[in-house]
Amino acid sequence: MNKPTATGGTQSMRRALGLLRVLAQHQEDGIDLQGVMSATGLERSTAHRLLSCLLEEQFAERDHRNRRYRLGVDSMQLGFAALRRTPLLDALRPFAQKLARLSGDTVFLVIRQGDYALCLLREAGSFPVKVFTIDQGERRLLGVGAGGLALMASLPDEDIASLYARHAASYAQIGVTSSALMKAVKQTRTAGYSEIVDTITPGVSGVGVAFPVSELTWVAFSFGAISSRLDGPRRVQMGALLRAECLAWAQDYLGHA
Repeated sequence: MNKPTATGGTQSMRRALGLLRVLAQHQEDGIDLQGVMSATGLERSTAHRLLSCLLEEQFAERDHRNRRYRLGVDSMQLGFAALRRTPLLDALRPFAQKLARLSGDTVFLVIRQGDYALCLLREAGSFPVKVFTIDQGERRLLGVGAGGLALMASLPDEDIASLYARHAASYAQIGVTSSALMKAVKQTRTAGYSEIVDTITPGVSGVGVAFPVSELTWVAFSFGAISSRLDGPRRVQMGALLRAECLAWAQDYLGHA
């Protein structure tokens, strides 16, 4: 996407929006003032002034124990409100329906929400046996479902390690080890799509592909079906199909954004 040059009175707004993006990228652990300066290129006085304004307006908050900044309640409220109906979601809905027609399987759309994958859409295909492993509005830890695994594979290894450490007990409860997760992540990166087989629901498999829709936001589509239908050869076929369709859609969307 082309970024217009900041001029006149728009400069402060662009700096503030860039700062909000940085806070969102560090929402889990927070980020200190020095980190903000490094990530944004802002001088200390400018970064402090913008952060102070965001704090006053409750678009940011600061943990007084470690002096780290995160998005505030008003930023989160705007995000939740936007998820209910956005031009992006309106554009993705017919694409999800197309994928359901092409595959005949259930199609899931998830978006990264911190350490989780939030299901935004679910479309059933024509195959008689339906797979509904997650409901719209439900969320799961990254790496658990096909879409969540695809989203996780887009993260740096050190971020994945930190994420696993934060939720080690939850991953252990479903039998997911750190080594198994990293193996699946590496396989996803190599293939260009994720694969799960009987990991969430016995007898259910899936493939998923993640892609960016903005500088900050990644989404993932996945196909879900009974394992006897989505066997090894068909996972390869449907993974390639999903990857090609998603990359084409993303290029078209970002080219017109």
